[in-house]
Amino acid sequence: MNIAVIYGGKSSEHEVSLQSASSIIRTIDKKHKLHLIGISKNGAWYLHGDEERERIIKNEKAVLKIKKDEAKRVTVIPGGGTKKGLKAGDDFLPTDAVFAVLHGRFGEDGTIQGLFEMADLPYVGGDVMSTSISMDKEKTKMIWDYSGLPIVPYIAIKRQDWDDPEKKKAILARAEKDLEYPLFIKPCRAGSSVGAGMVKNRNELLEQAEESFLWDNKILVEACIEAREVECSVTGNTKTVAYIPGEIIPTHKFYDYEAKYTDPNGAELKIPADLNETQRKTIRETAIKAYEAFDLSGLSRVDFFIDKRTGKIYLNEVNTIPGFTSISMFPKMCGASGLPYNELIMHLIELAIDRFKTDRKLKTCRQS
Repeated sequence: MNIAVIYGGKSSEHEVSLQSASSIIRTIDKKHKLHLIGISKNGAWYLHGDEERERIIKNEKAVLKIKKDEAKRVTVIPGGGTKKGLKAGDDFLPTDAVFAVLHGRFGEDGTIQGLFEMADLPYVGGDVMSTSISMDKEKTKMIWDYSGLPIVPYIAIKRQDWDDPEKKKAILARAEKDLEYPLFIKPCRAGSSVGAGMVKNRNELLEQAEESFLWDNKILVEACIEAREVECSVTGNTKTVAYIPGEIIPTHKFYDYEAKYTDPNGAELKIPADLNETQRKTIRETAIKAYEAFDLSGLSRVDFFIDKRTGKIYLNEVNTIPGFTSISMFPKMCGASGLPYNELIMHLIELAIDRFKTDRKLKTCRQS
């Protein structure tokens, strides 16, 4: 099988992507041909040779690097399909499936999914609509709320309203009245807790809002509950499976970027989570409902809060391309349920090909 693994990207989670893709490349059986495509931070695509794959395989601590070789610039050919959808220099790259291990903007927001659709290529993960909606935390909450699923109270703020003095005054009053301090503020369309923070008063709110607006033109203000953070892996196209939930116990004030990726003692990951049978059942059932509310396919990690005081369970967010190192929560929860890392990767690729075949049976025009 010919598999294109795409990594890096124009995203605040560029380095996380390199780690995730390194683990995937190290695990895929060498009988499969891999096209390693690294995307620079300015968005240029470059093909990397077999020597990069060998370097990663030989050293378990090695992380992918992106070499900017103009002779190996990769282009996407609309309508090219599995034989001619990708091209490096003068050479086409036959591709049975694409695994875009891209976290955050330009990876989980429907943009690259649309590119693959135009190229007529199978790809791992949700489609254009499901990924774009899932990336927007306000739209996520709106759909879950409409579906009768439990969400944390929130206010969404657009940049143009924040910049209007009268509207800003009304927003602050509403946040303090309806939600009360402490509050949690984060960009609507950024991942890995980038630009996110907890605030205890108006001055902190004003400061944190400006920080969040550096990452997106729309931010979310949420009620900050003292909660346990529980996650659940989900896979599937038409048949959805939810795996054993795990729990994150952060040593920081919350599970921020540093706790996730730079501080080795930033959090304890507990799989399975310490839940009773009723809680475990509720988490898994709700994860499936949350996934299916967006018509997601392939994979996602659904994140929850459990209020420490009341025990109430809330949906937090969904990640359509979650962290994917061998020690990341998503694959570890799948592994705890009996689906090991190497089999999980191939299962996701098979799901991508199956969905592609199903979708291509649909009519796209009145005459062929």
